[in-house]
Amino acid sequence: MQGAGEQALIAGGGIGGLAAAIALGRRGIACEVLERSHFAEETGAGIQLGPNATRALDALGVLDAIEPYGFRPDAILVYDGLSGRRLASLPLGTATVERYGTPYVTLRRADLHAALREALNRLAPVALRTGFELSAIDAQTGDVVARAVDGSEAKGACLIGADGLWSALRLLMAPAASLWFTGATAWRAQLPRGNLPAPFAAPVVGLWLGPRTHLVHYPVGGGADLNIVAVTEGGAARQGWNQTGNAASLLASFVPWTKDSKSLLEQVEFWRGWSLYRLTRLESWGAGPVTLLGDAAHPVLPYLAQGAGLALEDAVALAACLAASPSDPAAAFRRYERLRRPRAARVQRSSRRLGWLYHLDAPLALARNLILARRSEEKALRRFDWLYRREDESR
Repeated sequence: MQGAGEQALIAGGGIGGLAAAIALGRRGIACEVLERSHFAEETGAGIQLGPNATRALDALGVLDAIEPYGFRPDAILVYDGLSGRRLASLPLGTATVERYGTPYVTLRRADLHAALREALNRLAPVALRTGFELSAIDAQTGDVVARAVDGSEAKGACLIGADGLWSALRLLMAPAASLWFTGATAWRAQLPRGNLPAPFAAPVVGLWLGPRTHLVHYPVGGGADLNIVAVTEGGAARQGWNQTGNAASLLASFVPWTKDSKSLLEQVEFWRGWSLYRLTRLESWGAGPVTLLGDAAHPVLPYLAQGAGLALEDAVALAACLAASPSDPAAAFRRYERLRRPRAARVQRSSRRLGWLYHLDAPLALARNLILARRSEEKALRRFDWLYRREDESR
């Protein structure tokens, strides 16, 4: 690479930013991660990693590091929230390893982030700077100069924006792009798993469907705890990941659900939430030696559990493109975008469609349930081949 210190700058030290730094560092490309925060641990959030995401972690050398903290569910079990009836089963466990080569893993987001930071700290060409709140960039002089709110600067040959849904870099590059509230809010909590009744204590991902609502739960912390996510249509359009939720208000959205399906929610006293947003389509993810990845470029709704997976895939692909054209970051970034944009768009579309299906009311919900009940496990898993297989195997 050519430029200040021959390094790449990465705005954002979340999952996508750290993964990009590791991917670049493993290829011998120096980079500096510019992170606004000081990494206050977020213990109250879980994450699902499909085989495509764990494949990317394996390429980064991080998959083994999360093994002590992760959990490999046996299946995804789908229930009707109103009746409590089990509708379908999607096999995971050994089935995903045999079919796709890598496992389906659930864990705390903080544990994944810690593993990425530890891997990054072992790479000599990678540096991490916290407390850097991006406010301006200058890419007119050959080098890219990133300026922080406090007046400090960082210089590099290129700049990668991995600063999430509310990306400061995207705002600088595409100020006309806008986020808009979908009208849904996701609420999360965790409970000790040991004393929970069936089916919540089962070693599975549980997915409960209901009118304008749905519920997801899965083991984290190596199986010690259960992560719970309840999504409801409604709520206010607010920025941030840690909105405070009211248990009584949340339960009001699940009044028509059967007692068995509500019993898990009734045990939670404290909820944290986040409003769900979509982004108007960007004409380009970048310009010149600047680009975006992950939620900064293509935020995806959580119904397919692929936000982290796409960011990890982006990181691996971007590093490969930059390593192939180290003297021309602009060309490398345009190639990366051409490769990744169709994949990201398909995941976004699929996630939106699943959100619609999850929240159907009668009579459409009855038709959905009938179709799910008639689908075999093998056929159910085959429907995810396009997502979980290596991209060159899915064409």
